[in-house]
Amino acid sequence: MLLQSLRVRSFRAHTDTSVAWATGVNVIWGPNGAGKTNLLEAIHYVCLTQSFLVHNDRYALRKDAPHFEVEGTFAGVRRQPMTVRLVYMPSEGKQVFVNGAPLERLADLVGQLPVVVFSPDDYELTAGGPDERRRFLNNILSQARPVYMNDVMQYNRARRQRNELLRQYKKRPSSPPPDVLDPWTDKVVTLGSRVIQRRAQFLDAFAAYLDEAHAHIGQATERPSFTYDTVGDLPDAPTTDDVETAFRETLARRWEAEQSRGTTLAGPQRDDITFRLDGLEVRRYGSQGQHRTVGMVLKLAQYLYLRDQLDTAPLLLLDDAFGKLDSTRTAAFLELLQSDVVGQSFITTTDVAPFRAHLSFDAPPHQAIHVARDSSGARVSSDVVATAPDSA
Repeated sequence: MLLQSLRVRSFRAHTDTSVAWATGVNVIWGPNGAGKTNLLEAIHYVCLTQSFLVHNDRYALRKDAPHFEVEGTFAGVRRQPMTVRLVYMPSEGKQVFVNGAPLERLADLVGQLPVVVFSPDDYELTAGGPDERRRFLNNILSQARPVYMNDVMQYNRARRQRNELLRQYKKRPSSPPPDVLDPWTDKVVTLGSRVIQRRAQFLDAFAAYLDEAHAHIGQATERPSFTYDTVGDLPDAPTTDDVETAFRETLARRWEAEQSRGTTLAGPQRDDITFRLDGLEVRRYGSQGQHRTVGMVLKLAQYLYLRDQLDTAPLLLLDDAFGKLDSTRTAAFLELLQSDVVGQSFITTTDVAPFRAHLSFDAPPHQAIHVARDSSGARVSSDVVATAPDSA
């Protein structure tokens, strides 16, 4: 899959910017605050209908603009050209058009245009709380298995209803009547067990991709591994029935606590993954360098997994991903980006010079894109986004 062109209007720093992309490595360079990362964010919007930076779309809207638009033209998607246009209006929300036709559900786009993001925030995958790791799981599985995202959304709705009942009866002397609570408990268990079983199945396969990714970029000798922490002790390759049994047993053990706290205390919303290097837990004992290494290995493993599952090369977005790497690892990663392992990639940086030693921008398949402020100090506009020659 290739992104051929991108146009953004009233999007963050950009009033109206159009870029034609190279098929290999695209290095987007310029000063901080010029709008480099905005272009990666716009690509993410046309692939997954959302930002990888913020949860509120209003933050992406240029000041005083009534709406923003992002449009991408793709090749190699199910052997047909594809143009995706996303429009956001604060009063109406988002609407997506594919080849001019409106999508009924935003979720219908997810998985058609796979994308993986490397960013400084990858540090949080191993150093942060479990929410970050659950988002990582959801991002991969939603792109690889659209039905998974539907189960997650239905599970969250059922859990909210169950939590509302628990809250209503929290200060009452009696528990919720079984005929009122049990149907929601059954929904929570059924849907949540499907989510957990798919996560367990994915992680079982993902271990091999983690090893492959580490072999590509891991200069250190420590071997990464992980364990999945979920409801109860599940057998290897658990079935949905196995998960349902463990889920119900855990809910039964925590029933009194659920009553006193007024919330559901078991399920995929409490899942976590423990990452290790040679058996040592990274979150507790890893150095900053080890955290960054594991984060990069995880994202590359995600890329390799999605490539195989979807039978197409995802877009690879690297937002200031090289700033913390030494020259040896930078060279190894750039070599990987030029190999047949990785398809089209997009890199933001403040300095293009280090990349010139490893990439030729004089002819395809790579190019450098310069993003800069204009003379008045305003942010980038379309007439200052161009291919950058060696003299730039």
